[in-house]
Amino acid sequence: MKRLFDLAISIILFAFLSPIFIVIALLVKKKLGSPIIFKQERPGLNGERFSLYKFRTMTDEKNDQGQLLPDYIRITSFGSFLRKYSLDEYPQLWNVIKGDLSLVGPRPLLIEYLPLYTKEQSLRHNVRPGITGWAQVNGRNTLSWDEKFKLDVWYVKNQSFFLDMKILFLTIYIVIISEGINQPGNATVESFKGSNSTMGGGNP
Repeated sequence: MKRLFDLAISIILFAFLSPIFIVIALLVKKKLGSPIIFKQERPGLNGERFSLYKFRTMTDEKNDQGQLLPDYIRITSFGSFLRKYSLDEYPQLWNVIKGDLSLVGPRPLLIEYLPLYTKEQSLRHNVRPGITGWAQVNGRNTLSWDEKFKLDVWYVKNQSFFLDMKILFLTIYIVIISEGINQPGNATVESFKGSNSTMGGGNP
């Protein structure tokens, strides 16, 4: 049922929002250059790798040694606008149509984090990752990594169609009010370095 719902809603949204996709793509091309789409490998269901798609929000500026400059320098005002209203996430509807993502589930993180998870944290890969999730509507990037993982694991253990509906409606509200976009003190999100904490809780 969840997969059929994901597929139906994603196809409808993809078709309905296609004019907006085109406008954003043209603006990204003009303001940030190519490639328009940022593509990165992420772990999905059972940790299997897939390519996640987003609209590009940063430049490719490098220092004299050929290394990328820090995120806070490379992210532009236009890129910040896309992130503020989650417009950079639109291409992930194609990931949902392909079956890489669900509309709702733990956000897919970096491949390099896989060996850093505790056994409990690894449970987040027992379900298909999502465009939005329980952690995203309960603090998003203002949460610590431990808090995010607690919420992700709680979702895995308590997922239901009605919980997904609640998360989707809360996501719309949070995007409109632009809440929890950036981690305090960081242009994006601080990297996960591992955790030894125990986990639990997260009731709605």
